[in-house]
Amino acid sequence: MKIEKLTFADGGSIPNSRLPVLLYRGALSPARTSPEALEAMFAENGWPPAWRAQIFAFHHYHSNCHEALGIARGEAKVMFGGPAGRPFDIRAGDVVVIPAGVGHKRLSSSAEFLVVGAYPPGVARDLLRGEPGERPEADVSISKVPLPLTDPVEGISGSLTKIWR
Repeated sequence: MKIEKLTFADGGSIPNSRLPVLLYRGALSPARTSPEALEAMFAENGWPPAWRAQIFAFHHYHSNCHEALGIARGEAKVMFGGPAGRPFDIRAGDVVVIPAGVGHKRLSSSAEFLVVGAYPPGVARDLLRGEPGERPEADVSISKVPLPLTDPVEGISGSLTKIWR
């Protein structure tokens, strides 16, 4: 497994974060990758799985939580960092951990593309699109999001807990 650290400047309408997006390439081997395996890994590491779907095809971010996306099937090109960000290719077995405030959008995907989403415990995520007037309240909300206690891929002493501190 290889971990890429992706950073994005404030995008104006999309705040982004001082924390890097963490892209775990090959978090699960192709033979082990399934929605059930991702859900089990997330749950075991303290990030309850919340949904199975695709990534929205519009720029958005969450101001009240960090988000883990496990790629269960297929592949996609995803823009991280909002409209001024950069596209990245992700595929089955990858996991992306997105700090609160970082924009993301699916640009394209294979027909079978499927994602498992997970959040730290007790979170009911919001969904913001970078609309006019969102920022002041979103910035306050983002500043209150605690750092996760565990890494959704590697657990209590995982890379996220070291990189984000």
